[in-house]
Amino acid sequence: MRKHIVAGNWKMNLTFTEADELLDELMSELEKVELPRDEQVIVCPPFPYIEMASDYANDSYFLVGAQNVSDKEKGAYTGEVSAEMLESCEIDYCIVGHSERRAYYGETDATVAAKVNQLLAHGLKPIVCVGEVLEEREANRQFDVVKTQVEGGLFHLDAEQIKQVIIAYEPVWAIGTGKTATADQAQEMHAHIRSLLAGKYGQEVADEISILYGGSCKPSNAKELFANPDVDGGLIGGASLKAADFMGIITAF
Repeated sequence: MRKHIVAGNWKMNLTFTEADELLDELMSELEKVELPRDEQVIVCPPFPYIEMASDYANDSYFLVGAQNVSDKEKGAYTGEVSAEMLESCEIDYCIVGHSERRAYYGETDATVAAKVNQLLAHGLKPIVCVGEVLEEREANRQFDVVKTQVEGGLFHLDAEQIKQVIIAYEPVWAIGTGKTATADQAQEMHAHIRSLLAGKYGQEVADEISILYGGSCKPSNAKELFANPDVDGGLIGGASLKAADFMGIITAF
């Protein structure tokens, strides 16, 4: 059975003290609930707080992920962080190809593929983001856009490697805009992604891969979104910065 996953992407937010307080509150709240065996909680803080988050994770029920990784193994790449470094910090997951990385830093499907390779080589599980912008959806190109991203970023992997990947669908037009894809729209795209995986790797493999929704998921809509058969959780942005909101999404399962 594939995992249900709620991952919090803090992006470039919070001071050290604020991060410490949020992690402490999250740990306390998680102690009050009994998570289903098939549910995982992941926290993805900014790089300076990775070690602090890992210390909290040792005593709690969440795992830690990074928000980005270099596509290079090592060397003279000032400011970059390698997969080997993350491995040495005992990090479990890493977000790759987020829409903001694609839009602001020019990351391509080839960049995503290279980063995925680096992570898998060092035992980390990539959370690979795909999704269309508003103009692409309005032109009814969303399925072709996502197909190109999935194929370009992931289809070089073999069946065993793809099982280590988590996919997050981001309707980019619904991130930070107050708009949210309907539960039916989310299910439609998640089913499309799973069909692409099935066409390449077979249905059995496709059914093992968790596909998360990453577009303005909130406590108020999480239960409806997660009720869909192909929506296996969420990649949460703003709502992960408040423990109460994040817990409301975590307990939606």
